[in-house]
Amino acid sequence: MPYVIGAECIDTTDMSCVEECPVDCIYEGDRKLYINPKECIDCGACEPVCPVEAIAQDRRVTDENEPHIADNRRFFVEILPGRDAPLGSPGGASKVGRIGVDTELVAEGS
Repeated sequence: MPYVIGAECIDTTDMSCVEECPVDCIYEGDRKLYINPKECIDCGACEPVCPVEAIAQDRRVTDENEPHIADNRRFFVEILPGRDAPLGSPGGASKVGRIGVDTELVAEGS
């Protein structure tokens, strides 16, 4: 997974990164945004526009955000509350719109 959105995004969701992403791979949960690891092209356009510095390459996350590496992946591969199937790789966030739920880590207030 090239880029990860960390805890700083929880309850912030500024959306600047979404507007900057050339491949539409940043999806909106309820309290946080998530980068689809299969759709991200590792361009880094999202990182400098984040006003809360929540985005980093997976190899450069802070110790505090280490759990968000696996959690970001979970958003796409596990069945989220209220959904019938994993989100997977739908080919762009704008195709599916706001998901409106989060992973357990984020929903619990990490």
